[in-house]
Amino acid sequence: MRVSGHIIGLLKEYMRDLVEQARQESQAQQAFGFSAPPYQPDHAIADLLSILDDRIESEGLQVGMPLEFLHEMWRQCNEARSQFMERVWLETNLGPPDASKARIRELTYAALITHLESDAATEESPPHRDA
Repeated sequence: MRVSGHIIGLLKEYMRDLVEQARQESQAQQAFGFSAPPYQPDHAIADLLSILDDRIESEGLQVGMPLEFLHEMWRQCNEARSQFMERVWLETNLGPPDASKARIRELTYAALITHLESDAATEESPPHRDA
């Protein structure tokens, strides 16, 4: 199933919401002196799939999201899981030290969008023929 530009735009909006939510949670935890528990890319994907399930149920058809989209996203995420894990690990270990929930979500979702856009571009391009 090809993920359209419209759907990718909706995903980016949901992802921004999740990143902002993580920032707010972190600020609240710091204000009360709590330390954040470890957060991994798998958690970020699970959170995204959870919000997608809610949004598909509440507004899916109105915004043009097909009912089978959640299953497709699960498949895409499962397919690209090792790429997410590697990219997030590299970014958090080679860049400035910031393994916050918001940062992990940003990196994971950026990797997912890159995967979806490259997958969509692959499906759109005609097969290459040698003459």
